[in-house]
Amino acid sequence: MIPPRSSIFHPALPWLGRGLLFIAVVLLLEHARPLLLPVTIAIVFTFVLSAPVRMLQRMGIHEYLGSAIVIGAVLALVVLIFALIAAPAAAWWSRAPLIVHELVEAVQGWRDALFPYAAPAPLTRGPAPVPPTPDPLNERLAIEGWTFTRLAIGGTLSFAVSASATVILLYFLLATERWLVERTAAAIHEPRTRALVLAGMRQAERDIGRFISTMSLVNVALGIATGLALWAIGLPNPVLWGTTTAVLAFIPYLGPLLIAVLLLLAGSVTFGTGVAMLGPPAVFLLLHGLEANFISPMIMGRRLRLSPVFVFLSVMAWGWLWGVAGAFIAVPLLLALRAVCKRSRRLRLVCVYLEGK
Repeated sequence: MIPPRSSIFHPALPWLGRGLLFIAVVLLLEHARPLLLPVTIAIVFTFVLSAPVRMLQRMGIHEYLGSAIVIGAVLALVVLIFALIAAPAAAWWSRAPLIVHELVEAVQGWRDALFPYAAPAPLTRGPAPVPPTPDPLNERLAIEGWTFTRLAIGGTLSFAVSASATVILLYFLLATERWLVERTAAAIHEPRTRALVLAGMRQAERDIGRFISTMSLVNVALGIATGLALWAIGLPNPVLWGTTTAVLAFIPYLGPLLIAVLLLLAGSVTFGTGVAMLGPPAVFLLLHGLEANFISPMIMGRRLRLSPVFVFLSVMAWGWLWGVAGAFIAVPLLLALRAVCKRSRRLRLVCVYLEGK
């Protein structure tokens, strides 16, 4: 006897619904990026900066004033960093066309060295020689110069609006953090669920705060060491490269790779296409290897250790959805997910995979 059609497809319906829900959530995250990205960044930094605000509150400073003091200190630090790298970055930016031209010449030199090509000898008789064709790369750069400038201006304005919205939202979240926690606790009537939610929030706050503060100290030390090493080997603007290293090192795996590529390009422009061009990336990779294999594991400890596979997948996923900003907050979001999974019986298996070995 053939079972009814509904009974055949019924077991697959829940999984089909979950798959469609997952696809809908991914599409929502991608298309709602202008709204969700500032909110997510503000929430992540609320977990980090709420402890200093509470410390100022214990000293008798109101949370609204304490939030303004903490955010003002962070913005002052950001302005100081930009002031340090503004002049070197402007110098490299003004040299961008020349750098691109030198890199194109270097690539052509490598191509000629690896794949030599002998031009045919000119004929004594025959038609007039054909004039050389113009370089398509130079024409493309000249045509798209205005397009690139327009995109850069639009991106700068969009970044300014998003950054302003993030700072304002962060201020209100820090100023009302205690009120939000109290209202959340009051809205949950079951005592056990309320305790789990509050414990998960505090655990996520501790883990994210400790991770970002620890990584900030480690990356600043790595940036200083990289800048000093690059200055010792003669690479111009070591402050710029040290600051770039300290910032991009927050992105696991992809950040160090990008730093090595940038230093390779800087080395090729400064030292030519010889062996000396490998000096800047080699110095950075040596320092990064010491930091990643010895210093960070010793400082981070077991509590903040995550599976490298899921860290890399998280960076890829959030970087694909939200770009560089998503890659920066990929690990904090993974720590928050682990804090939630620890307190859910259904998700404890996920927590086991996230923690790794």
